[in-house]
Amino acid sequence: MSSVSHRSSSVASFKVMDVLEQANRLSSQGHQVMHCEVGQPETGAPKLVAQAAVDALTEKTSVLGYTDAFGLLPLRQRIAAHYQTKYANLNPASIPDTSRIVVTTGSSGGFLLAFTACFDVGDVVAIASSGYPCYRNILSALGCELAHIEVNAQFKLTAAELKVEVTKRKSNNDDKPIKGLILSSPSNPTGAMLTPEELKDLCEYCEQEGIQFISDEIYHGISYGKQEATALEFSSNALIINSFSKYYSMSGWRLGWMVVPTTLVNAINSLQQNMFINAPTISQTAAMKCWDDGTIAELETHVAKYRNSRTLILEALAKLPGLDHEKNIAPADGGFYVYVDLGDENVAPGFGSVAMCSTLLEEKHVAFTPGIDFEDPSTNLGDRRFRISYAGGIDTATKAMERLAVFWPSWLERVAKAKSNDRPAKQQKVS
Repeated sequence: MSSVSHRSSSVASFKVMDVLEQANRLSSQGHQVMHCEVGQPETGAPKLVAQAAVDALTEKTSVLGYTDAFGLLPLRQRIAAHYQTKYANLNPASIPDTSRIVVTTGSSGGFLLAFTACFDVGDVVAIASSGYPCYRNILSALGCELAHIEVNAQFKLTAAELKVEVTKRKSNNDDKPIKGLILSSPSNPTGAMLTPEELKDLCEYCEQEGIQFISDEIYHGISYGKQEATALEFSSNALIINSFSKYYSMSGWRLGWMVVPTTLVNAINSLQQNMFINAPTISQTAAMKCWDDGTIAELETHVAKYRNSRTLILEALAKLPGLDHEKNIAPADGGFYVYVDLGDENVAPGFGSVAMCSTLLEEKHVAFTPGIDFEDPSTNLGDRRFRISYAGGIDTATKAMERLAVFWPSWLERVAKAKSNDRPAKQQKVS
């Protein structure tokens, strides 16, 4: 009889995929479901990229065999050139050499390589209290311990918040020091972005404290008026992770990249050779068209659509009674998510965001993701918050928010009734 490892049984499921499964079940029954749960662009790969894949598959001399473990050199050269053109404040000396660029099997492959290269079993790694769940789940599977750092009122984890945790651990001799930090900006799920000054301070503080900073930059390219900065501008020791899934709209092609410190090159090379050999060759070959002028022009039309969907959703949420825009809604500076906190006033026992998202899906066929996927499990915030993805297009966002507006009054009535029923029970316990 096959046994299940303790490691795998301790890893939580990726809840957004559970929501997707439920949504697909309703779709198979003939319902028109508005998919606002997954962070997958509605568009496929850019035209030039897709054509490059077709050309590679039909070219008689194209073997599409193994590549170097770090990936095709021409692709790594294009990635290096991308840093030179995109980040105006990046010192030419900080533009990464191709020997430090690793093409990965999606950003997920990058996370696994980074975590195994940087951390050992029992090491403490800091993550934001509101953040991407796979950080937590993969690190836990690898035997690392987590330090959930509470985000500030702007839903950000800055050097100030990290310093509080580091200082607390130093004052308590029984606490282990923080070995690493992984953070995304723009953030999933909140959309919050660090300013260049905040990112600089964070890089410098990590250097000062000997903390390995892993900067997740997969949503770069999708921002709304605020300046994007890469950690490469401020640190040669930060490890950068990026992906072709979001801005480049190639989610199913399973392709990403890392820029690694020189001290980690050999370790990551060995790990890549043994874990993955190389990222998919067909995807690498096609991705070399990602920075052609025609491709960038196409991708920028996607960002314009995201911007319109974002505006539509924020305006629709502002019309819902009981939601304070400043207090209840995260900044949504970048990426394609809006993160909402229902607040204590819009939830009741048994009627939190998990119940709301499930009921909304069953009754109105709108799929949102409850915050339990993203929040520190030691708090109750996961059952108070939910994420709306607007990667699925303007039409989907429009219909989803129209249905939410119809559903919302009935939700408030259910919460009020649940609170009313809960009050006598509490009074009876007191008496």
